[in-house]
Amino acid sequence: MKKRKIVVALSGASGVNIGLKALSYLPDEIEKHLITSQNANVVLDKELGTHVTQHNNSDISASIASGSFGVEAMIIAPCSMNTLAKIACGIADNLITRCAAVMLKEQKKLILAPREMPFSAIALENMHKLATLGVVIAPPVMAYYSEQQTLEEMEDFVIGKWFDLLDIENDLYKRWH
Repeated sequence: MKKRKIVVALSGASGVNIGLKALSYLPDEIEKHLITSQNANVVLDKELGTHVTQHNNSDISASIASGSFGVEAMIIAPCSMNTLAKIACGIADNLITRCAAVMLKEQKKLILAPREMPFSAIALENMHKLATLGVVIAPPVMAYYSEQQTLEEMEDFVIGKWFDLLDIENDLYKRWH
């Protein structure tokens, strides 16, 4: 059976913890790949597990930059407005944006978690454009029905929703009954 391959990218500095947490929650049977932007590296503690392949964001020739490598899905969490705009305009000048371009051309699942708010009209226009292309725009927004009490529970809720989008079974949050 073919092993599922998922890329998690961290773009921007604020909020990298939620992307790392999502990466750590991915089941062991999934082949995990991590890309971090230069700004994400500024705040990133490199305490990664041994089941993660980390890629340099400047290496656009990395295996995950090719559609034939077979990446199934990509999550960019957090996704800076700069990265979002580049993807919306088809700019693939680093590994994060190149992988996103591959996800689009291969019609694979691409989830973007924009982290800045409020959203400007330009950011909303870029999100709309990407959504019409099948990109899932899923910012880290909590829901009150799952009764989160802590920041960790709020993060688990968001990650659980992302995993639902990727058909990854999870019990990270209280579901609506």
